[in-house]
Amino acid sequence: MRKSLLFPLGALTGACLTLLMTGPQGGHWAARAAVTADDAYSQLNLFGEVFERVKASYVEKPDNAKLIEGAITGMVTSLDPHSRYMNDKSWTEMQETTSGEFGGLGIEVTMEDGLVKVVSPIDDTPASKAGILSGDLISKIDGEAVQGMTLEQAVNKMKGPVDTKTKLTIVRKGADVPLDIAITREIIHVRPVRFHVENGDIGYIRVTSFNEQTTDGLKKAIASISKEIPPEKLAGYVMDLRNNPGGLLDQAVSVSSAFLQRGEVVSTRGRNPEETQRFTAHGGDLTKGKPLIVLINGGSASASEIVAGALHDHKRATLIGTRSFGKGSVQTIIPLGSGNGALALTTARYYTPSGRSIQAQGIAPDIEILQDVPAELKGRVDTMGEASMRGHLSAADGTEQTGSQSYVPPEEKDDKALHAAFDFLHGVTVNAAAAKPAPKTAVPN
Repeated sequence: MRKSLLFPLGALTGACLTLLMTGPQGGHWAARAAVTADDAYSQLNLFGEVFERVKASYVEKPDNAKLIEGAITGMVTSLDPHSRYMNDKSWTEMQETTSGEFGGLGIEVTMEDGLVKVVSPIDDTPASKAGILSGDLISKIDGEAVQGMTLEQAVNKMKGPVDTKTKLTIVRKGADVPLDIAITREIIHVRPVRFHVENGDIGYIRVTSFNEQTTDGLKKAIASISKEIPPEKLAGYVMDLRNNPGGLLDQAVSVSSAFLQRGEVVSTRGRNPEETQRFTAHGGDLTKGKPLIVLINGGSASASEIVAGALHDHKRATLIGTRSFGKGSVQTIIPLGSGNGALALTTARYYTPSGRSIQAQGIAPDIEILQDVPAELKGRVDTMGEASMRGHLSAADGTEQTGSQSYVPPEEKDDKALHAAFDFLHGVTVNAAAAKPAPKTAVPN
């Protein structure tokens, strides 16, 4: 099983039996468990009856495999927006995605209200070059309505041979009419880390996703910057996590570890207390304590928030930008055997080192910087965040926060948050009222 920040009837029956065998002892509990089990069996009998009626009486002979897959998909997607069943083809494609190379448009998506919602376009891909924005809703693919498709079906329809075109119909907040955008498919080589030296004394590192190549890319970036800038001249680092939709939990932990000497990075807490896991920093601070700025915005989600939260709680970084997305849940990838695909199941909430859950809340920056948005995009570049997603897990303390601005200017010269980070490292206070960090809970090391 692999943690990602992404059944047959017999399996369901087995789950009920496990509950009975491993739960608390005592007559009162046993009676309640028996009622629960009876109710589960009753519901399974109902499913079996509906299945047989459909097979026997539907106007056309149905495909049994499709019926079962549809039932499983419906069951899992009813839990929350991030749990899903992947058939064998979708499971294979997901493995290709996390490895860092796949075919398609270069777009991270989720499902919302029956439409495909863009979480974030990936840098330097056909989707980002075509002007797809975080928060866009895809209503049609090549003229076919998305309503009624599963997320996997919609994603598969957007994929295709290299150099072929697909047309997406986009519903964008603030736009009077839907937009038709034609995009040419390419092989997507996700290079998760890019970097350069700024002003001769700052190392800028952009992390676009957390796949299997991210930590190695980050280490190479830090090593290269350290060689190019002498230690006495290096003012610090800027790590840009804006519009980074997340990815693998182990990569979030190892990326955080690159800036921490020791201490907890994140904990995950499932339904039962014994399922709590704690992940600690390992390897030591590769930057040798140099000042660090982390840029976040409304498109920074999941693994990005783990990193930002850990570095913030350990007082290792100053956060600049806008409130993050607020996806504070962990999905465990559970392969279901040869040919059966896999389950991406939400199994836990994650907590920052200070014990704070950011589910449906997000992380607020120390210094909030709003970008100047072009007139034609005003009102279209704000994300509502996790709290706006139908069926989302509620916030741990009941207080939920909406999302925030996710616009990043295409030209560096217009990027106010980036320049605020550079100024901060050069000792220039930006927005003195906002620059004072909120009190931070002490973290045991």
